[in-house]
Amino acid sequence: MIRLGTVVVGADDVGRAVAFWSDALGFRPVAFDDADDDFTILVPPSGEGTRVGIHRSAAPVQEHPRVHLDLIVDSAAEQALEVERLVGLGATRVAWEYPDDPDFVVLADTEGNRFCVVDTSHG
Repeated sequence: MIRLGTVVVGADDVGRAVAFWSDALGFRPVAFDDADDDFTILVPPSGEGTRVGIHRSAAPVQEHPRVHLDLIVDSAAEQALEVERLVGLGATRVAWEYPDDPDFVVLADTEGNRFCVVDTSHG
């Protein structure tokens, strides 16, 4: 049976991206010293679940990416707290055309990669 193992994100500055995402998610970085692109995997604390890989990429950041990460929370209050925490870690708010009454907030990581913080209680 196939499983989702790692979502890989490109970065100009892999060290900066690893620092941001490991702090944001509480994941442990595992570097591959022999990798030409500074490939690093961030592993969940339990060792189980989807990992985040980060590698150096020459591709430009997409303003409206076809694939992105959704980080989920359980309430609007938690969403507000997490957005502020992530901004404090170096994320930036992205100007976005939101629908009426959105359940998500669009941010960019330290490399400009878009991601969302989604309130799953929104309905």
